[in-house]
Amino acid sequence: MTTGREIMRETTRDFQRYYNPKLSGEVRLDTNTNVLGSNPAAARYLSETTWDLEGYPNTYSDGLRSALAELYGLETDNIIAGNGSDELLDVTFKTFINWGDDCVVPVPSYTLYDYFVRCNGGTVKESDLTEDFQLDVDDIVSKGGKIAIMPSPNNPTGNCFRRKDIEEVLSRFDGIVVVDEAYTEYADESFVRRVEEFDNLVVLRTFSKAYAMAALRVGYAVTNRKLSDMMMCIKIPDSLNKVSEGAAIAAVKDQDFIKSSVDMVREQRPKLAEGLRKLGFETFPSDSNFILARSPIDHEALVSGLKSKGVLIRDFGSKRRTENCVRTTVGTQELNSLLLEKAAEVIDECR
Repeated sequence: MTTGREIMRETTRDFQRYYNPKLSGEVRLDTNTNVLGSNPAAARYLSETTWDLEGYPNTYSDGLRSALAELYGLETDNIIAGNGSDELLDVTFKTFINWGDDCVVPVPSYTLYDYFVRCNGGTVKESDLTEDFQLDVDDIVSKGGKIAIMPSPNNPTGNCFRRKDIEEVLSRFDGIVVVDEAYTEYADESFVRRVEEFDNLVVLRTFSKAYAMAALRVGYAVTNRKLSDMMMCIKIPDSLNKVSEGAAIAAVKDQDFIKSSVDMVREQRPKLAEGLRKLGFETFPSDSNFILARSPIDHEALVSGLKSKGVLIRDFGSKRRTENCVRTTVGTQELNSLLLEKAAEVIDECR
C-alpha cells in the first residue's frame, strides 16, 4: 500500500494543519475570544455540579435547544445544538451537498469554509468582496451552487454585511444560504429571529466568543423546521457532551455578562483603532471584537516581533485581499495599551 498523499480523499490532498502556535506564556490577542475571562455562570455550574459520567448525554441536547428557543422566541425544533459551530458547518455541508457540488465562499473570509466544502466533496467557488468588503450580490447569484456562505460580522475583516444584500441573496440564490453569526453579539444585526421567513436560511452561532466558553466547544444552528429536521437526521447523535450542555444552559440565563462584554468592546474598539492609526496602521471598520489593520512594516516582522515581546496577534498578510494585514482582538484598556506599546517598539526596531 502506498503511503503518500494520494491515499487521501482527492479534494483534501493539499490541506495543511490549522493555525496552532507554540506557546510560552504570551498574551493571546489572536483568537478573538472574550478577554474578560471565563463565563461566570458557566464556571459556577461547573464548580457546583456533579455528573453521572457512565451515561450518554441527551441525544440532541434538548435542554439547551429549549433554553435558546426561549431566548429568541422560537421553537425548540428551530435549533440544532452541537460541538462548536464548526460541527454545524460540517453538518450543513453533509446534509445539502453531493460530490462535486459548487459552494460559494466570499473572499476574504473564514479559512475553514474551504476546508468543510472540500472535506465533503464540494467545489469552492470564490466570490470576491467589494473594495469596502461588502457582498457582490450579482456575483454570488451568478455563480450558483448548492450553498452560499457568508459570515456577518465577517472574519477577518470585522464588518457586517448590509442587511439588504443578505436579504437579496436569500431571495435570488437557488440554494441554501448560511449566515455565520459567530460574532453577532457585538453587532446590531441578526437573522436568528427571522429563520421562518426564508425557506433557505441557516444561521450559525457559537458560545466561543462573547459567551467566553471556547474550551467547552458549544455551537448551534438556527433554521426553519423543515431544514432543521433534515440536518438533525445527519448530525452525529450525542456529539455535545452533557457537561458542556449544562454549562451553556447556565450561560444563556446570564445575559448580563454578555452585555458587559459587548459594552467593553464597543468602548475600547474605537480607542484601539485610533491608537493603531497613530502608529501608522490602516484600520478597517469593525462591528466585532477584533480589528483588521494593514501594517506600516512587513507583516511577518510585526507578528514575529510582537511574539518575541509576549503578544500574539494573527497574521493575514500573505492572503489575497488582506495583503500585509494583521488581525488583533479588542482587549481591555490594559491589554490594548500593552499591544500598542509593544507594536511601537517593534516598528521602531524595524526602521
